[in-house]
Amino acid sequence: MVTVYGMADSGNCYKVKLALEQLGAAYHWVEVDSTKGGTRTAAFLARNPNGKVPTLQLEDGSHLPESNAILFYLAEGTPLLPEDRAGRARALQWMFFEQYSHEPYIAVARFILRYLPAGTPRRAELPRLQERGHQALAVMEQHLAREPWFAGKNYSVADIALYAYTHCAADGGFDLGRTPAVGAWLSRVKAQPRHVALG
Repeated sequence: MVTVYGMADSGNCYKVKLALEQLGAAYHWVEVDSTKGGTRTAAFLARNPNGKVPTLQLEDGSHLPESNAILFYLAEGTPLLPEDRAGRARALQWMFFEQYSHEPYIAVARFILRYLPAGTPRRAELPRLQERGHQALAVMEQHLAREPWFAGKNYSVADIALYAYTHCAADGGFDLGRTPAVGAWLSRVKAQPRHVALG
């Protein structure tokens, strides 16, 4: 059985939990609160020197960090990862997009509004974060106006990766009413078997 070191309210950790639940895989969850220094302890840093959750402990005792690497590992040989070469590359394309063009804006805006005090100077970052986050949502909207899913004709880890922070983007001040195709896709993801909520 694998062990997940994660924080329940983190979208990056939620990706891993959602994939495991939808695969019907057995796992053990260890809650680590990064907002209270839980990822900076010597014990945690021995598992992941980068000091971030999620971190997956494999059955052989080794550790795999980075949410999308974990998703790719878990999905190997399952319906969550396309079998064809182009489909797998397309899944990776959107997973890279999520980490470089989506998460740094949507998740960070959510973090500032959800976890930091109202008077934090970091609120000055919000206009730029929201502008760039809306750009990412517009890219998704354009794709989803043509296709139901992100990596081929079936639901996959690419959808899980993008769903995690998109479905709670309103926490970061994003108006999802501007992207109806994204809204319809969120409903399709939520309707997938063994879906679980964030938290």
